[in-house]
Amino acid sequence: MEPAEKLSVTVTPAMARMIREKVEDGSFGSASEVIRAALRAFQREVEEHAERMASIRARVKASIEDTRPDVPLDQAIARVKNRISELAREIDGPASRRSS
Repeated sequence: MEPAEKLSVTVTPAMARMIREKVEDGSFGSASEVIRAALRAFQREVEEHAERMASIRARVKASIEDTRPDVPLDQAIARVKNRISELAREIDGPASRRSS
């Protein structure tokens, strides 16, 4: 374990109240433990955000480097509409075609 370093921090009254409540209800042994837990959670959040951003950047880069030809918007919309119609026919099945 790393040696501890003492710091002085200023928090809002609401934050101080929350820290005290967590110690008083037995969730933590001291205010320092509450702060350390909060910093660990913050570190996880920062790391997860960095991972999400890296993933987004990779997808954007792959999209930019995609060599497939562009599809005009009207063609893309027509393809989507056709696919939706196909899926609807598959869901309806042969029973609905007989009743037509």
